[in-house]
Amino acid sequence: MEQFSLLIDNFLELSAEASPWLLLGLLIAGLMKAWVPSKILSRHLGQGKSAIVKAALIGAPLPLCSCGVIPVATELRRSGASAPATASFLVATPETGVDSVSVSYALLGPIFAIYRPITAILSAIITGLLVSTTDDVAGSNSSKKASSSCCAKKTAEVTPEKKVSSCCASKQEKSPSIIAKTLAGVKYGATKLIDDLIIWLLIGLIFATLVRTFIPESFLLSYGTGLPAMLMMIAISIPMYICATASTPIAAGLIMAGISPGTALVFMMAGPATNISTLGVIRGEMGTKVLVRYLSGIALCAIGFGLLLDWALSFYAIDISQQMSHSHSMLPQWFGLSCTALIALLAIKPLRKQIISA
Repeated sequence: MEQFSLLIDNFLELSAEASPWLLLGLLIAGLMKAWVPSKILSRHLGQGKSAIVKAALIGAPLPLCSCGVIPVATELRRSGASAPATASFLVATPETGVDSVSVSYALLGPIFAIYRPITAILSAIITGLLVSTTDDVAGSNSSKKASSSCCAKKTAEVTPEKKVSSCCASKQEKSPSIIAKTLAGVKYGATKLIDDLIIWLLIGLIFATLVRTFIPESFLLSYGTGLPAMLMMIAISIPMYICATASTPIAAGLIMAGISPGTALVFMMAGPATNISTLGVIRGEMGTKVLVRYLSGIALCAIGFGLLLDWALSFYAIDISQQMSHSHSMLPQWFGLSCTALIALLAIKPLRKQIISA
């Protein structure tokens, strides 16, 4: 009975730590979804190495997980994005985001909150450059040119007896108001985005709770660091489906159990960027050569940045566990629990529909 009580207390404590930052991230992510036009993405992700960098910078803050990014990346590719830029987007987008950064700060401290998005962007750029060494990177502009000339062709074909097609007519439609777009973004964050995150986030919190409650901190310490542990983490992470936000509490639990921060970082980088569905789409849309370079880039970057993090923490004598225990102290527990209750309300669809039509 005492252990069960401790289990509940630890779960509530972890939830209270993460929930305010998750809500903040959901709000920012929803507003980005509403205010960043999709046409901007296709316009800037064509050929050239600059497209790889742009894809990483555009994808990093977007509110998409490893499953949600698949249709977006597929559409980008078919709309004119090059294979290297698409690969860069596929790495940066699920590896980090405004919601995962805020939760990283809450559960792992400021160093992870800063280091994680930087490594995500750099690994996306490196992977994109690696993909650019293949021959299968040309010919992506044709569909873009075809789509961009839609209205021109339709306009040329117009006769007095014909009406302009919806392709051009849509440009005359009145844009939604600022308030309407903002409310749509908030609704997206409070409905679709929560639905995409909640199951794996709950699994992550339960995992972290079990580790904090039952596993001694020294249990994994003897074999939780170094290259072998990181290779094992790569093998575990590649077939998994987990988003960046949900991987954070799992990583926190692993660190509490004795895994090195660098090894936990490997999990947070490789897990969200790879899963069976993503790999299948990459092979189908861009070929096997691109897939091999995509996986190689992710694995090498995850291990490299993980080893660098462990070395830097050791060299500067920084204790991540201490940062984890104090990074959230600025927020009172009652506020965190209130945010947890709000997230639970939004996650339960019958209750949510009483407030928001979803």
